Amino acid sequence: MNILGLSAFYHESACCLLQDGLLIAAASEERFSRIKHDPRLPVGAFSFCLKEGGLSVADLDCVAYYEVPVDKLARQLWAGVPANNDRDLPWLDPRLPERMIRDRLGYSGPLRFYPHHLSHGASSYFYSGFPDAAILTVDGVGEWTTQAYFEGVGPDISKLEEVRFPHSLGLLYSTVTSYLGFKVNGGEYKVMGLAAYGRPCYAGLLRSLLRSGLNGQFELDLRYFDFIQGRRMFSPQFVELVGFPPREPESQVQDFHCDLASSLQVVLEEILLDKVRYLASRVKSRNLCLAGGVALNSVANGKIVREGPFERVFIQPAAGDSGACLGAAALALRDLEGGLPQPLQHVYLGPAWGQEEINALLKACGLRAHDFGDDLDALAKAVVHRLEKGWVVGWVQGRMEFGPRALGARSILADPRREGIKERLNLEIKKRESFRPFAPSVLEDRAADYFELADSSNFMLQTCQVRPGFDLPAITHQDGSARPQTVSQDHNPEFFRLLELFYERTGCPVLLNTSLNFRGEPIACSPADALRSFVQCNLDSIAIGHRLIDREDVSEEWLRLVHQWPRQRFQASAAAAAIPNDLYTFV
Repeated sequence: MNILGLSAFYHESACCLLQDGLLIAAASEERFSRIKHDPRLPVGAFSFCLKEGGLSVADLDCVAYYEVPVDKLARQLWAGVPANNDRDLPWLDPRLPERMIRDRLGYSGPLRFYPHHLSHGASSYFYSGFPDAAILTVDGVGEWTTQAYFEGVGPDISKLEEVRFPHSLGLLYSTVTSYLGFKVNGGEYKVMGLAAYGRPCYAGLLRSLLRSGLNGQFELDLRYFDFIQGRRMFSPQFVELVGFPPREPESQVQDFHCDLASSLQVVLEEILLDKVRYLASRVKSRNLCLAGGVALNSVANGKIVREGPFERVFIQPAAGDSGACLGAAALALRDLEGGLPQPLQHVYLGPAWGQEEINALLKACGLRAHDFGDDLDALAKAVVHRLEKGWVVGWVQGRMEFGPRALGARSILADPRREGIKERLNLEIKKRESFRPFAPSVLEDRAADYFELADSSNFMLQTCQVRPGFDLPAITHQDGSARPQTVSQDHNPEFFRLLELFYERTGCPVLLNTSLNFRGEPIACSPADALRSFVQCNLDSIAIGHRLIDREDVSEEWLRLVHQWPRQRFQASAAAAAIPNDLYTFV
């Protein structure tokens, strides 16, 4: 049974392929198109999934779509025509997703549509390996639902309760994100990082924006919001309440901006913990599954794991809309065959390139590279040597990760013990805000020695405190926390061996690990993308497959030419579908 899951036409589009219950492939369209958060039909990801499964489009038994277009349109019409929308209103056609799938992808077989939040919930529960679970999904909005409470028992998922639009924790967080001058649907993680630098002195004001209801309910005080039909997320009353004007994008961050971010994070955590405890009162299971865009808030996740009532917590690593395709595919498998997907062990589900292809690219570019043949230990030792010297190194090995985190397949690595590395990475390499933290990757069997983790954290989805006595300034955030990835030999042997060799050489089983990309671009996918990031990010070295390139061996002329490559621009169709920077689109 070949089932393709698909999410598209809203935020970040993606595809996945289930073959007889095994997740064979999954990727976001942005990695192929090079347009960040590309919401269009995922043609590149679709082609990759078919190729990885050895299929033609005729071999697919079903395509499963992650939401119900008619229900979504009903909510859009209720809200009225958005002020930012194109006059032609192509979104008014609920048949558009099916027509695009059939016409553009050439698929004529069975097509199933599943509710947005059910797809989110299934994307976590059915891949968790739990026999039963409480399931909480939280995001901006699906069709009408913004937050849903489910119970999973075996193959059955039952909805217990939901919160409906326009009342939404995701939209509350996005409103403050916009107020703080960051991009909606992309800058929320910046607010989470900024929160550690402030005091929650506005928490009382933000609490006044919500009215708690019975059970799992709450309501926003809509006087303070203007996201339904307006041109901004917030209303003039919100500005008056906060007491300082909205921050201009790219302007200096002041203490009161940090305080507002801290207050928002505290309020989010309070509400989520309250609702998780409510859910625990409704279900017998001591397992919890989380999904939806808000489930990417790793600080809140850490608090739920530490202070919540559940014994085990599984968070779907691509918890936002891109990962909902996993849930749709799993629901179709259950409905068509009565089967369930195998538990998710890793997310190395994207494309990989063979060594011959890499060698051909380097030869065509005229690049001098160290060739380690099949001696991966020698390659890893050479990388460790460079890391010890304080170099910042790109690491491109095997299949690309699915989801927003770099987990040792498309990564930038550095020594976490070095002073100044964090500042260099933020200002010179990633070209981003100085307050942004970096995450550590750590050998799984040594993680508890360095971090206050109760269990493994394979997907880098929760924060915890760095244990006292370890001086790791490059990965320790302002509040003493970190967002670790625990690395095992089973799931990523190349990256595990690199960490192991670094530990043998330095006594430190931890590396700084951040995504291989330039600010404003998606994480690198292909070796060509990696080479461009190597140049644009001013990395000291990069390992691509079995080849290692040092910047000092590359001519200035070649570097100059790559710097001049035009960056991918939005095409007209992408621009029309792109999400505005300061408003959460509902189209």
